[in-house]
Amino acid sequence: MSTSTAAPAAPPVEAAPGSSAPRRVRPPRWLDLRLVLGVLLVLGSVLLGARVVTAADATVPVWSAAGDLAAGTVLDADDLVAVDVRLDDVAAAYLATSTRPAGRVLARAVRDGELLPRSALEEPADLVQLALPVQAGYVPPQLARGQLIDVYAVADPVVGADTATGGDVDVVLSGAPVQAVTGRGDGVLSTSGTTVQVVVAVPADGAADVLAAIGGRGLVVVQRTSVDTDTDTGTDAAPAGTGPAGPTG
Repeated sequence: MSTSTAAPAAPPVEAAPGSSAPRRVRPPRWLDLRLVLGVLLVLGSVLLGARVVTAADATVPVWSAAGDLAAGTVLDADDLVAVDVRLDDVAAAYLATSTRPAGRVLARAVRDGELLPRSALEEPADLVQLALPVQAGYVPPQLARGQLIDVYAVADPVVGADTATGGDVDVVLSGAPVQAVTGRGDGVLSTSGTTVQVVVAVPADGAADVLAAIGGRGLVVVQRTSVDTDTDTGTDAAPAGTGPAGPTG
């Protein structure tokens, strides 16, 4: 009969003097408070950064003047350009590109590049387009749409006037905004005798008075150097280029 001998038990391990008992490392828990706080901080930073970037790019498209335009100009599509600007709380004071201003009338002058305020527009009055035939030599070469002019009727046979109609010089239009200039030749065949049509907008009930004031006389157009309607025409006007320097009273 065989007998088995049990292995002697290992002596207990004693902790080294001055050391703490080893602790088991626990796996991290998903609901650990520090982990939750860290995630919230990251999300808050992302949201705050996105809001700052969005606010910095909060621009709105509005209309801007493509050139100097006098008060009384009937707007068309070529007079304005769309620009993106940051206006914050005053955006409602300017005309957004969602509104088409063609056909509206300027109540005051606007400058090249100026944003178009709503207050500068008025409903179109009862206006008619009046085309004034003027010899090219009596129209300033730089005359263009949106500028202000004074128109004189001159009793001068050289410009086709009838000297039997009466006075030598009369102002038939003062501070009129130019709506269009047509018929002006730019080539080598153009002459000072070429007829140019200077189109202006006048009240419908005043067109007959303008034509009566012309009385068959020739016309001389004087361009103001400013589109502001309060410009003094005696000191701030540009006479036509190749014709007479201007009427003399």
